[in-house]
Amino acid sequence: MSASLVRAPRGIPRSAQRGVLGALIVIAAWEGIARGFQLPAYTLPSISQILGSIWAQRQVLGVAAGTTIAEALMGYALGALIGIGGALWVTMMPRVRRVVVPAATAFNSVPVIAWSPLVLLWFGMGMSSKVVMVALAIAFTLFLSALSGLDRVDRRSVDLMRSFGAGRLAILWRLRLPTALPLIFAGLRVATARSVLVAVITEMLGANKGLGLLIYQAVVQVDFVQVWGAVFVASAASLAFFGLVSLAERRLVFWK
Repeated sequence: MSASLVRAPRGIPRSAQRGVLGALIVIAAWEGIARGFQLPAYTLPSISQILGSIWAQRQVLGVAAGTTIAEALMGYALGALIGIGGALWVTMMPRVRRVVVPAATAFNSVPVIAWSPLVLLWFGMGMSSKVVMVALAIAFTLFLSALSGLDRVDRRSVDLMRSFGAGRLAILWRLRLPTALPLIFAGLRVATARSVLVAVITEMLGANKGLGLLIYQAVVQVDFVQVWGAVFVASAASLAFFGLVSLAERRLVFWK
């Protein structure tokens, strides 16, 4: 009887329970430290202050978050298309790989934020520049993860399929792609947080709207509670995005 009382509810993963418990502990500690030491808002505002600011500015934050999320999603889709598509291309054409991989590595050696002045100059202050920046930030990560997954296939399995008359496309579709899916989704999960982060940072450098612009304006106005509120909203969007990709992975990569 006692064991049944302490047993965790069914349907809730243990990892999710630990995550919620850890978040509650951090929130309680944060609130206690901020209020117990009476820290000023510019040092560390309390959680209750931040949540109150989010509620008071909910309409403004909602519109800004919608813009940032749209930029992150479009850039994520474009970057995934470029990265995963590029990995499939060089896998099908090994000679091209010797040129593309070193060139992509050299391009990625430049910090992505260094491209922002040029991207803002070329694509303007609107959403297009943020979409391009997000795509640049995640494309190489997805290219490497997809390429590593496509290369993991057992050579003997490839030879076996060829002995039955399978061509390159058949081997790619039936063998290489299923083998690569776990690593591809690992890259997609990593790219979720990076896409929102890059969108926000680029908005801070130059934008007409978005969470990054709100953060920049709040810093200029010395309103650090609003800064934390916008950061919380961006973090919540990033976590939700990560959760959706993880859910898709569990559904599609069911053999993992």
